[in-house]
Amino acid sequence: MTDQLDYLKKQASLGKLSRRDFLGKTSALGVSAAAAGTMFATVARADTPKKGGDFKLGSVGGESTNSLDPATYASQVPFHNGKQFGDTLVDVTGDGSIKNILAESVESSADAKTWMFKMRKDVEFHNGKTMTAEDVMKTMERHSNEDSKSGALGIMKGIESMKVDGDMFSVTLKDPNADLPYLMADYHLIIQPNGGMDAPDAGIGTGPYKLEVNEPGVRHAYTKFENYWADDAHFDSVEIIVINDATARTAALQSGQVHMINRVEPKVAGLLDRAPNVNVTSTAGRGHYVFIMHADTAPFDENELRLALKHAINREDMVDKILRGYGSVGNDMPINSSYPLFDASIPQRSFDLAKAAEHYKKSGHDGSPIVLRVADGAFPGAVDAASLFQQSAAQAGIPLEIKREPNDGYWSEVWNVQPFCASYWGGRPVQDQMYSTAYLSTADWNDTRFKNPEFDAMLLAARAELDNAKRKDIYSKMGYMVRDEGGLICPMFNDFVEAHSTDLMGWGSNGNQELMNGLITRDMWFA
Repeated sequence: MTDQLDYLKKQASLGKLSRRDFLGKTSALGVSAAAAGTMFATVARADTPKKGGDFKLGSVGGESTNSLDPATYASQVPFHNGKQFGDTLVDVTGDGSIKNILAESVESSADAKTWMFKMRKDVEFHNGKTMTAEDVMKTMERHSNEDSKSGALGIMKGIESMKVDGDMFSVTLKDPNADLPYLMADYHLIIQPNGGMDAPDAGIGTGPYKLEVNEPGVRHAYTKFENYWADDAHFDSVEIIVINDATARTAALQSGQVHMINRVEPKVAGLLDRAPNVNVTSTAGRGHYVFIMHADTAPFDENELRLALKHAINREDMVDKILRGYGSVGNDMPINSSYPLFDASIPQRSFDLAKAAEHYKKSGHDGSPIVLRVADGAFPGAVDAASLFQQSAAQAGIPLEIKREPNDGYWSEVWNVQPFCASYWGGRPVQDQMYSTAYLSTADWNDTRFKNPEFDAMLLAARAELDNAKRKDIYSKMGYMVRDEGGLICPMFNDFVEAHSTDLMGWGSNGNQELMNGLITRDMWFA
């Protein structure tokens, strides 16, 4: 009975059981109504945030080559570093709405072409400087510069001009875009002193925690910034410990070395959730595990070969064996039903060995091994997924060769560099941002080298279209184009499967990015 009771307490603490349901289920276990009521009240009191404590996160996605420059963030540890020391103008909540952060208010012209952001007063950077609208404009200018190699460069392309008037930062777009606030929530666009023009990698921002230790690939330590402008961060300190090995990460949580971990492998999630001191959480969203081909590099510059590989992957098998049900099948496009204006009528691509063999023959490929690069850190189960892909492709006569790469340096030396590799995307709140970041011809993070002028024109047209029905039709055509002509093989959309100590409270569902969109150190606290 003890195990069942502990489970019910865990469910109630996560908000998954109402008081009535809790009393009913505990009554079935022989617990008196009075005792059950006391238990539930104890859980309910934990909803009140408590200040203090030293929080430790065990995270995959850290490398010795990582920088604190927000423009460069491409994996989990840099993303979480940014969430400690920095803030963006706005953010996206778990229900998909916009929340003002450094912007006190956001307004637009009637045609959604000009946007005005009024800045909060008395917000201080960690170096003692007061944040101004000028710092905001300089930040946006830096990320708009080709030389910055910013991950936000694609979404900045639509800006025609920017200006500052007192505490007001204004943006005028080349074309109207009702989604601009969502673009400004991009995690690369952390506001820095003078926009980071002087020292982009200094780790100085307006966030709740101030940088104390920066050891890329090892650990990053922060202490609570005493002049933080908001009241949503509760820990005295935060330490991000790089643990790229999944088994070591799980062991660190169970032993109490860390309080939370990301990327719990689906194959151990059920077992881990039965541990008495651990809560496992799963959040569906827009994240997807992929294999990416450079469409401008031989042999992947031949679309027949790309189609052969897309038909040769068994998506359902991967969802079952790699995700263990913590996700859904993908359709060789980065958009799923989590996105507004998704077209559910786009046919699902099937596993079809006959079509794969037919397209492979038409490609004229010489039969030499097609090298697919992969690392454990690409996504949970990436090596096993590559092996499944190799086996199914072989049945169609397609010779895949798996080259296993080290985790360290994977995101700087393999992803977006080598022509065929495993990767992942966390997704974006709206279709415009996802496509602008990774599929616009001029986007720095166009990791499939998909460059199509017609697609680019449609993306701009969708931004300017304020009629949602017409806009959905444009996005549908873009989805078909990426699916049938692009270099993306998207076998599955993943849930964010994570785990934390039962000593932590305040977890909530937010599928925009992992670990509550990176807000765990702001919204959670120790019981």
